[in-house]
Amino acid sequence: MKTVKIILGIIVVLSLLFFGTGIVIKDINYTSEVAIDASIEKTFELFDNNDNLSKWIPEIKAIKTIKKEEEVIGSTFEVKVENQGKEVVFEEKVLKYEPYKNVKFLFKGGNVHKIDDYTFSLKEGKTHVRLTSKFQTDSFILGCMLPFVKGKLSRQDQQYLENFKNFVEKK
Repeated sequence: MKTVKIILGIIVVLSLLFFGTGIVIKDINYTSEVAIDASIEKTFELFDNNDNLSKWIPEIKAIKTIKKEEEVIGSTFEVKVENQGKEVVFEEKVLKYEPYKNVKFLFKGGNVHKIDDYTFSLKEGKTHVRLTSKFQTDSFILGCMLPFVKGKLSRQDQQYLENFKNFVEKK
C-alpha cells in the first residue's frame, strides 16, 4: 500500500509540474543560422521564390496565393504541409519584406501561431541567414508541451536552413 501511495504521489507531482508549465510558459523562442557560400543576391532570390520552398522544406506539398499585395507586406498564402501522414493547412502572412535584408512571416493553423523572422547579411564573403522563431499557442495543453518540444522544433528549423544552404550552393 505504501508503494502505491508513493507512486500516486509522484504522478500527482509530475502532473502538477506539467500543467503548471502551461500557466507559466506562453511561448518559446529560438534561433537558427547558416553561412552560405553564395552572394546575398542569389541567396535571397532563391529564398524569395515560392516554387523553391518544397526543395528545402520537404513537408510542403502546396502553396496557394490567397491575397497578393503589390508591396508584398500583407500578402497571404495557404500552405499545405504533410505532417506524419496527415495534411495540415497553415495560413502564411508576410509581416515584413526588405529585399536582401529581412523577411518576416506569421504562420497560423489550428491553435498555433509561429513567427519566422529571416535576416540576411554578408560576413566574410558568405551570406548568413539567421532565423529567429517565436512559437505560441492558444491551447492550454499545447502550451504545457511547448518546453518539451522546443528542442525538436529548433533542430527541425536548423535542418531546413541546412537544406536551404545545400540547395543554394548546388545552384
